[in-house]
Amino acid sequence: MTWPNFITLARLFSVPLIVWLILTGDYRWAFCMTVIAGISDILDGLLARTLKVYSAVGAYLDPFADKMLLMGIYTALSMKELVPLWLVILVVFRDIVILGGIVLLWGTGKNFKIQPLLISKVNTFFQIITATGALAQGAYHLLRPVMLPVLFFSTALTTLISAAGYTIILSRTLNQKH
Repeated sequence: MTWPNFITLARLFSVPLIVWLILTGDYRWAFCMTVIAGISDILDGLLARTLKVYSAVGAYLDPFADKMLLMGIYTALSMKELVPLWLVILVVFRDIVILGGIVLLWGTGKNFKIQPLLISKVNTFFQIITATGALAQGAYHLLRPVMLPVLFFSTALTTLISAAGYTIILSRTLNQKH
């Protein structure tokens, strides 16, 4: 187990706490914990590259931790009406489509390697910024009225583009003759 993997595990284990903080209305602590989780996502990747400690576990654990964190936060934020339900459905549906495609490829015995797309990284950035912005608004009421809708739109747009990109890649891989 590498240091980046330990950081990723800490992020994964923070999900229930962050969801609980949101659902109990403790937006300030939820905001702080979400910022720390976002920083940990940057830190684990930076450490892995700097120390050149890559692992198969980390290749799967990091995106899994990101998905659990974001799905948990978005679901809780929606329940508290801090983000619209349509955005949560879009974010979760994208991840289900990608996971379903991967399971389908495994089931057909196709050889493939999971590699994040640039748009996926941009999408993850917008998802984290949007969740953090919604929490900041809930906790501190700092954002101008137009800011959250712009973040919602940006997150939705990058989510759709990312879903389309992965769908194309998964479809091409599925249709390969090998």
